[in-house]
Amino acid sequence: MRTLVLASSSPYRRELLQRLRLPFDCASPDIDESTLPGESAEQLVRRLAEAKARALAERFPNHLIIGSDQAAVQGPAILGKPHTLERAVEQLKASSGASVTFLTGLALLDSNSGRCQVDCVPFKVHFRELDEARIRRYLEAEQPFDCAGSFKAEGLGISLFRSTEGSDNTSLIGLPLIRLVDMLLAEGVQIP
Repeated sequence: MRTLVLASSSPYRRELLQRLRLPFDCASPDIDESTLPGESAEQLVRRLAEAKARALAERFPNHLIIGSDQAAVQGPAILGKPHTLERAVEQLKASSGASVTFLTGLALLDSNSGRCQVDCVPFKVHFRELDEARIRRYLEAEQPFDCAGSFKAEGLGISLFRSTEGSDNTSLIGLPLIRLVDMLLAEGVQIP
């Protein structure tokens, strides 16, 4: 079996991929993640997932390379990673009582043949009504400043939700494993 490479430095994606019990390496791609003029959130995450995988193709010439990228969308706005407490407070205030759709782009590149499977997996989160005191308590406890949408669904962030909807809850954390298994099977990978 060819070695898998996760084109990411995300500990969240690494933990998810470990669930499949397949050996893999990790390497961080160095790409520009800026949105292109007129690019939709779905186009953005698809393009970046593939770009991340392709960025490592020369370094890993006979591998299956997994790229993934995520954007949170509320109405027409793309919510990025907040990076600061105050931006996280503003994101969660805007999400209070509302719905946010997470779009996770996924790419599986056969670096030997150049063949690349690309998809986008949506997942919707419906937030509870959140007051500022609750938002600040949550942010101080978990500090999700490197997470799109300002929460960690795999942690205490789940307490902020009224409900969720989607075909693969792992897409919310950043690596849709159900779709990835489909892609790996199409490449002949044996999943335990």
